[in-house]
Amino acid sequence: MTRARRRDRRVYTRSHPVLFALLAATRRRAVARIGGAVLVHGTEPYRQALTRIPLDRTAAGTTGGAARELSTGGTLFDQEGTGHRSTRRAVADDLGAAGVERLRPVWQDVLTRRLVPLAEGRDVDLVLLARELAGATVCALLGTAGDPEGVAKAAAEAAAAAVRDHLPGPRPPGTARAAAAATARLEALLAPAGGPGAEADTALRAMLAVAAVNTTVAALPRAAAWCADARLWDQAADDRLRPALVSELLRVIAPSPLLPRVAAASTDLGGCPVRAGDRLILVARHAARAHGEPPDARHPAPPAVAHLVFGAGTHTCPGARLARAQLDDTLAALASHRPTVLRARVDRGAALPGWRSLTVRATEGHHRSPGNQ
Repeated sequence: MTRARRRDRRVYTRSHPVLFALLAATRRRAVARIGGAVLVHGTEPYRQALTRIPLDRTAAGTTGGAARELSTGGTLFDQEGTGHRSTRRAVADDLGAAGVERLRPVWQDVLTRRLVPLAEGRDVDLVLLARELAGATVCALLGTAGDPEGVAKAAAEAAAAAVRDHLPGPRPPGTARAAAAATARLEALLAPAGGPGAEADTALRAMLAVAAVNTTVAALPRAAAWCADARLWDQAADDRLRPALVSELLRVIAPSPLLPRVAAASTDLGGCPVRAGDRLILVARHAARAHGEPPDARHPAPPAVAHLVFGAGTHTCPGARLARAQLDDTLAALASHRPTVLRARVDRGAALPGWRSLTVRATEGHHRSPGNQ
């Protein structure tokens, strides 16, 4: 576990070192104020911030604010009232049990093709696999004929260019222009046929692609590295234990470790006064106890804690079921090879902490040489 934790920690310390040093320094307090920002680390304050405090969906520095600035149409993240709720319901329906089963053959085909080299004793870069898997799934979900890897690349560029609008700190010159240009490229790849509401639909499709691609590309390789370093492949191969392992790995890697929000009303949070307009930095990985409790499929965290990495209440991510299904299938496909990590390179420019490349090879005895096939 020590080796696995040390490797995974690199995705934070090398991509956003100052920010995560600040979070580590304040995490012993459930809620901490630094100027106009309120850092929320505790499990219950985090849950309360998402379920009891009115939030300004369009404020600068939030997900919704960045989405509105980058795109001309309404999006899932910044819609208000009944429009927001109805859009979320439609997305949730597409990503429900039936929707996930409809999409499953898409990513299973990618896994089958991409993992052939492991059976032949050759190396596989799991980041490239995750990128194609995410792009193919998004294209199938949205019914677009776009190139999966092209869509995935555009979604990653759009998110990376916009990330500084979400996180505290200085914004280099030209960031807003670069983010807008990257988003426009993605929208062009995903644009539906014209007609009423087409502009808003394009914006929604782009934001869904950004969310799905970036969380998938961040999560799958990190989870596989944990299994390799912590020797969890036996659990991954066990159909009874794997669902709990999936939940635990998602809790520990927390693909979206921070949720930037802005309070729309004054209140109290964990004993800390919160004013309307205060910036809330909701630290999902700390709320889910990722920093102190390693993954344990035999003694998993309570679902109410593990699920916090996907939000809470009406702010729960509609793609949670999809994320679990993709990781479950990926671990099942990898488990027979018992891969080990050969090389890992942090992606310093990605929107979410993750690997730029993660090269693995099957453990000796868990692959077949070409001559024995």
